[in-house]
Amino acid sequence: MGLTKQYLRYAASAVFGLIGSQKGNIVFVTLRGEKGRYVAVPACEHVFIWDIRKGEKILILQGFKHEVTCLCPSPDGLHLSVGYEDGSIRIFSLLSGEGNVTFSGHKAAVTALNYDQLGGRLVSGSKDTDVIVWDVINESGLYRLKGHKDAITQTLFLREKNLLITSGKDTVVKWWDLDTQHCFKTMVGHRTEVWGLALVSEEKRLITGAADSELRAWDITYIEEMKDLDEPNSKKSRGSCLGMQGTHGTVIGDPEADEDPEDRILSCSKAGSIMREGRDRVVNLAVDRTGRILACHGTDSILEVFCILSKEEIRKKMDKKIKKARKKAKLSSGEGEQEDLEVSVSLQDEIQRVAHIKASAKIKSFDLIHSPHGGLKAVFLLQNNLVEVYTLNPSTPAPQPIRTARITIGGHRSDVRTLSFSSDNIAVLSAAADSVKIWNRSTLQCIRTMTCEYALSSLFVPGDRQVIIGTKTGKLQLYDLASGNLLETVEAHDGALWSISLSPDQHGFVTGGADKSVKFWDFELVKDENCAQKRLSVKQARILQLDEEVLCVRYSPNQKLLAVSLLDCTVKIFYVDTLKFFLSLYGHKLPVLCMDISYDGALIATGSADRNVKIWGLDFGDCHRSLFAHDDSVMYLQFVPKSHLFFTAGKDHKIKQWDADRFEHIQTLEGHHQEVWCLAVSPNGDYVVSSSHDKSLRLWERTKEPLILEEEQEMQREAEYEESVAKEDQPVVPGEAQGDTYFPGKKTVETVKAAERIMEAIVLYREETAKMKEHEAICKAAGKEVPLPVNPILLAYGNISPSAYVLEVFKGVKSSELEEALLVLPFSYVPDILKLFDEFFQLGSDIELLCRCLFFLLRIHFGQISSNQMLVPVIEKLKKTTISKVSEVRDVIGFNMAGLEFLRRECEAKSEVEFFSDATSTLEEKKRKRKKREKLIMTLT
Repeated sequence: MGLTKQYLRYAASAVFGLIGSQKGNIVFVTLRGEKGRYVAVPACEHVFIWDIRKGEKILILQGFKHEVTCLCPSPDGLHLSVGYEDGSIRIFSLLSGEGNVTFSGHKAAVTALNYDQLGGRLVSGSKDTDVIVWDVINESGLYRLKGHKDAITQTLFLREKNLLITSGKDTVVKWWDLDTQHCFKTMVGHRTEVWGLALVSEEKRLITGAADSELRAWDITYIEEMKDLDEPNSKKSRGSCLGMQGTHGTVIGDPEADEDPEDRILSCSKAGSIMREGRDRVVNLAVDRTGRILACHGTDSILEVFCILSKEEIRKKMDKKIKKARKKAKLSSGEGEQEDLEVSVSLQDEIQRVAHIKASAKIKSFDLIHSPHGGLKAVFLLQNNLVEVYTLNPSTPAPQPIRTARITIGGHRSDVRTLSFSSDNIAVLSAAADSVKIWNRSTLQCIRTMTCEYALSSLFVPGDRQVIIGTKTGKLQLYDLASGNLLETVEAHDGALWSISLSPDQHGFVTGGADKSVKFWDFELVKDENCAQKRLSVKQARILQLDEEVLCVRYSPNQKLLAVSLLDCTVKIFYVDTLKFFLSLYGHKLPVLCMDISYDGALIATGSADRNVKIWGLDFGDCHRSLFAHDDSVMYLQFVPKSHLFFTAGKDHKIKQWDADRFEHIQTLEGHHQEVWCLAVSPNGDYVVSSSHDKSLRLWERTKEPLILEEEQEMQREAEYEESVAKEDQPVVPGEAQGDTYFPGKKTVETVKAAERIMEAIVLYREETAKMKEHEAICKAAGKEVPLPVNPILLAYGNISPSAYVLEVFKGVKSSELEEALLVLPFSYVPDILKLFDEFFQLGSDIELLCRCLFFLLRIHFGQISSNQMLVPVIEKLKKTTISKVSEVRDVIGFNMAGLEFLRRECEAKSEVEFFSDATSTLEEKKRKRKKREKLIMTLT
């Protein structure tokens, strides 16, 4: 067997340069007991917690692979729910930063998340058109609600009623009764997609935002309240109502459709519309926690803020209007008909426009919170990788928004198009359309920011005290790092300056541009007018004119050859000293966008827009191998120093490492979620930094872990198999149509593995039981006790019995995956499980878990269990033991609740003095107000 060449694995080290991703929403979170100071923002697959007062990142909630699409904090402020692109939901603890609960039920990206009032239930909506309600405490799914025909945009729980409202891109708003998991009303009063929902006025009014400039208001009237029915009658009418309606509920389109309320839980009629100033669609619509402030924004940079007036404020406003009308009537027609004047309350009187908050760029999402000082605080996640905070005092006559905080230093406003490492591997340069930033590689902190033009190429000047930037307008900009000042700007090319290459002797560099020329530059020291000391400058030494635009230039390590990539899909090699033509490398079908020469000058690798990488010999210009490298254009290529390994970056979101000697693909670095524009390898080869269209910079570090190609390929095949298992059809449940499951979970690799663990435990139980019977027979035949060998698995669990091991396996299955694991389980294992359950019930532990598993198995295998005569006595025994054990558990819970109630009364009795003091202060306040009112009346009379 031949020797296997080992490589060292590169692993993801950090994500930086990113303040917030555009796909998710920004939310305020409570941390360290403070509200309004910390915000959570999506950052590719992670969630960053920012301190907006200091502008610092204080916590990272680590994700796995898929991008974050939705965030929702729990009502108690201790947890944060995060929805991902693959449809999974994770609940993180904000105290520890760990995500222990995972829900897998959706097949597409999660688009909406919302908690109920107590935080015990979580509702999620997705692009797969399903709505799922999850039990957060039990860590399991409750039910799946189907009915929408397009992606869900918003979900809302009602506080007082067990109802749910959902909106979707299918132009409808649906009302769900969660007691029966039934859609009892469908509102079709919108002609376009419904993008937002908000409940205001003590949940008596619904505001909806669609793809037009109109916010529609709907009055909600509950039939029980309207009819003043007693409880039994209301329940009866409700039950009959649900029995008569279809799967999709009653459809309403206008107020007239709601005149017959006998078969509905509530009535919903249109109250009017509020016109927005924006002409485009509503992107986000939300209210604050108090329900007093309503805000919305479109695809522009303006947030429109409205105030919902209380009944008292509306009454005062109407009184003023009536007074004004009486005064007007008195002036026009005397004192005749003053008493008959009436002024109707319009929707504009109830919902007042407060102010506009104009952000510095397009708003992607926002969140509102009331500050302790009484004002309103709004935080924005902007399109250009920016977070801004504004404060507004709605109670003032003409409120003006004030920007109080801004998080900018942590990232660029646009995509990073060029990266460079300093010679000591410590500093990283990144440049974008508006700025150049220098980062400390070890701390990932931005240590210098300098404004520039649109940067396309860059390098550190030898000595690492200055940097040179090549711009889209063809300029060379020289910056001093110590002061951050622009030292000099040179008009280098007439078009874009696509590439810069430092000469190996470090005395100068070469540039290639869109003006079909390659220019050679030398470093020199010149006298500065502002300073007595000399400063660095550049001067043009030579020029090489070509027939096509230059896309990339590279020096050979011995500085004898210069490689130039042209727009005609060829790479031409020239002698540096005489600028004579040496070789032409042709074979690419599209232009070569990137290339690099190995450290010994033997190989040149070229990457093209035709998705191929070609490896050439530099001595004769022969093509050693053509590799299909990426699924899209190869954007950047660079050799690892002192080796023939090289990295490529592509528009297919991947970075790949290759061996130029063996022509083998070594590993793929996956992490970016958009096109990768460029990368840089550190001079010692230990670090790789890359930039992408997702605004993130990623650092990859070379580890000490050896990478063997055969093992890597095997792991890749396993990953592909696991993905195919997850994509297979969901198991068919008796009584349900194929693919039309209403279970909240879905089949994943984890649920399949959990089912396999249960099956292995049952097989072990069967084998050990057979061994025990055989051992008993042997002992009886021998007439003495013969030692029985112990199974190593049981020994690892503390030498437990086989049945106890089965119970341990059931306990080890995650609560959110239990039903799906049991659904995958073949029926041949069910009889053994039912017999074991009877034994477990006798022990009296884990009654809730056992009941949940038992009832689920009975539900999905009812036909086979009921027709199996062997299982009839087992079911009878289970019936008796289950009822008795559940009664015991219920009695214990009742006793505990009574004890807690007793303790509460004891505490109240002890703190009775405090209650009395509160009551006394309230009484004194009332007396003071009464005296003030009486004094005012006496003054008026």
